[in-house]
Amino acid sequence: MKASRKGLIIWCVGVFLLMVAGMNKYEVLKGGGQATSDLLNKMPKSLQVIFGTSGFDLTTGSGYYGAMYFYVLLMAAVHASMLGATIIAKEERDKTSEFLFAKPVTREAVIGGKLLAGFAQVLLFNAASWLSSLMGMALYAKEEAAGGKIAQLMLGMLLIQLVFLTAGAWLAAASRQPKQAVAGSAGLMLATFLISLLIEISGKLDALKALTPFQYVDAHRVLDGGGLLAWPLLLAAALSALFLLAAFRGFRRRDIRV
Repeated sequence: MKASRKGLIIWCVGVFLLMVAGMNKYEVLKGGGQATSDLLNKMPKSLQVIFGTSGFDLTTGSGYYGAMYFYVLLMAAVHASMLGATIIAKEERDKTSEFLFAKPVTREAVIGGKLLAGFAQVLLFNAASWLSSLMGMALYAKEEAAGGKIAQLMLGMLLIQLVFLTAGAWLAAASRQPKQAVAGSAGLMLATFLISLLIEISGKLDALKALTPFQYVDAHRVLDGGGLLAWPLLLAAALSALFLLAAFRGFRRRDIRV
């Protein structure tokens, strides 16, 4: 936790600035009224999906927040995937493996402590995102009470963060080249993100939604009052548990590079 403190603060400040600065622009769009909304809706579907505006009415507070949530979720996924890989491979990267593994501690205790620290950091980033969202809505969309909907979105985002955290940890724990695990984890996250964009652009690939955690939370449904779907959350929990077990097993078996 101490070694990652500076990075965590930067990520939390970053998501705060993103949300507050982004919601500040909502007043400009709201002032444009229906004409602004019509102009944005005339953009090609692919561009709307890439910028996260597809299906949202950006002249309403909740609709604009839905577009902002797209970027917050992407930040959370990048942070979690990089953290999961880095926190496991840290000793081998910094050439301190002999110092740690010469101590009377089991490998299970080492990786367990690392993952608990990773979970704490993911939770803190989620809390910072939650507070930033509430502050942004309170400052720039006072007419809408969306606290409950934001809470649901943050819960869904936390489960997605855990999927990427444990996936990154598994890649680092099982890889023979743990230093390259960060690149592998980032590549996995990017691949699932591109699959999500492809699903949204085509509108005909719903069967692939289970392959990408970015599709496990439907912000349109939540902000319209429909709530979270149960099956994606259960799938995210199952994937996290599976990656967690694989990380423990891989870390216990592989040779540690010094």
